[in-house]
Amino acid sequence: MGSKRRASKGKKINPHFWVFCEGETEEAYVCFLRSKYRIPIEIVPKVVGNKITKRFIENYKQGKPIHNKDKDFLMYDADVPQVLEKLKSIKSTVLIVSNPSIELWFLLHYKNHTANITANKCIRELSNRNRNTYKKGIIDQQLEIKLSANYTKASERTKKLTLFNNPSSNMYCFIEELESVKKTNYLN
Repeated sequence: MGSKRRASKGKKINPHFWVFCEGETEEAYVCFLRSKYRIPIEIVPKVVGNKITKRFIENYKQGKPIHNKDKDFLMYDADVPQVLEKLKSIKSTVLIVSNPSIELWFLLHYKNHTANITANKCIRELSNRNRNTYKKGIIDQQLEIKLSANYTKASERTKKLTLFNNPSSNMYCFIEELESVKKTNYLN
């Protein structure tokens, strides 16, 4: 596998998060979170759902410094059942999904939403709420402000939804991991 990272004497080592994601929007969002939390996150973007396997993840990390505290995340849209089943079979990772798309997670920062919705309708709603044209792969300043200010509300809203159904998201699990590492670093 990869080479082991070691902490210097008396130093605490932070976990390194490996995020394998399917698109530009997920990549942009993880970049935003990485800069916000200042936690080591490596983004492996645009991994096609049918090609992601445990072996692919191991091969990708081969030769890179790793630690037993590191965590692997798969960040995908849950709207294609075949891809979702393949992702669920990779037990060594934490699966982070939004159905129909990550834009639902963004929309939950603005309002509660419990009815079935399409990815295009999520995008339209985001454009209306932000009073500009939302573009996939871009986290503009208005959206960034909303994502920072309302992640607790969005988490509460999504916890009331049934995971894997439309609509649903468990993006809050990733945020909670980041918050936990941030608190641990602050206390030490």
